[in-house]
Amino acid sequence: MSEPANSPRALAVLLLVVFINLVGFGVVIPLLPFYAKAMHAAPWQVTTMFAAYSLGQFFGEPFWGRLSDRIGRRPVLIVTIIANAIAYLALAFAPNIWIAMAIRLVGGFGSGNISTIQGYMADVTPPEKRAGRMGLLGSAFGAGFVIGPSLGGLLARPSAGQLGFQIPLFVAAGMAALAAVGVLLFVAESRAPSAPGVKQPGRREALSAASAHPILSRVLLVTLVSTGAFAGMESIFGLWANARFDWGPREVGLCFAVIGVIASLGQGLLTGRLARRFGEGRVLTTGLAIICVSLFVSPFVTHPGLAIVAVGSTAFGQSLVFPCVAALISRASPPDRQGQMLGLNMAAGSLARIGGPLLAGPLFGIAIGGPYWFGAALMIPAIFFAVTIVHRTKTPA
Repeated sequence: MSEPANSPRALAVLLLVVFINLVGFGVVIPLLPFYAKAMHAAPWQVTTMFAAYSLGQFFGEPFWGRLSDRIGRRPVLIVTIIANAIAYLALAFAPNIWIAMAIRLVGGFGSGNISTIQGYMADVTPPEKRAGRMGLLGSAFGAGFVIGPSLGGLLARPSAGQLGFQIPLFVAAGMAALAAVGVLLFVAESRAPSAPGVKQPGRREALSAASAHPILSRVLLVTLVSTGAFAGMESIFGLWANARFDWGPREVGLCFAVIGVIASLGQGLLTGRLARRFGEGRVLTTGLAIICVSLFVSPFVTHPGLAIVAVGSTAFGQSLVFPCVAALISRASPPDRQGQMLGLNMAAGSLARIGGPLLAGPLFGIAIGGPYWFGAALMIPAIFFAVTIVHRTKTPA
């Protein structure tokens, strides 16, 4: 039986559900380049698989976020997590790369629930504690990425071709189904449904309102630019590591696990404390600067251990960015529109995860360091936007 949404146990259960769901997600992500190569996909098709999922999320996140504002967070979480499980199962039986892309597209739309989860956290958390709570949420994401990629790397059998990736996909589907059961049984609703007949602003009206807001407009731009840089690197990392160090799914999975540990510790232990002391804007700026430097130096790395350090630094920077962005949006949005505004932010991130991989594929074909250097260049305007946020927000004393 579910407890009140703001009780410590209920929040702990939600974080556990997020962790289980992200284990399933983490199982799949490091394997996708090798799964696509087993279908004889070209590099541009590999990165298009990543972009297809993000294109689905671009439309799904605002839809589910707005719906969760209207009917409540819990039913949306259940439906989207189940959709995720179905997409994993379908991907396991995809006959060719084009069907796999279509499945990723539909799966991205059906599983766009991050803004709903962030909205749940914002519902039950006082404004001054939101960066810390969003950090805990990000820590659950990171912890899922510790177990998931390692598990996926151990379960994959690349020598068996496409069939060698079915077991990890089955495990991912099972983890998503378990997370859906957890929400159904243990997660309470955090907000009452809207009164019948109350009309919410559509995406165009919400985007217009966000564009006119001095904080929201800049945060959305930061998300768009920084996520594009990170997603481009993420989509070609397996190909880059294979070309540079002859890594396979197991090594890439273990590297992603290290990234997960760093991201989890950063978001769970540091980001909230730093944000309370220095303000979300300054912590956001620092995280973006770390990402910029680490992306720039990564192509020059010639030792596998240093590659993990470089990618880990990028993950640490991202662990500072993610909670601060969500906290700034929740502070600047009215309670009845937090899900929608967080959904717009996730849509901006999804748009970036479409463009980032689509650019990274051709750039990788030109020079294997190209996606990294392009990502570092993208971070420069993101840092500028973050600095302007610092000047427009009040910093804690």
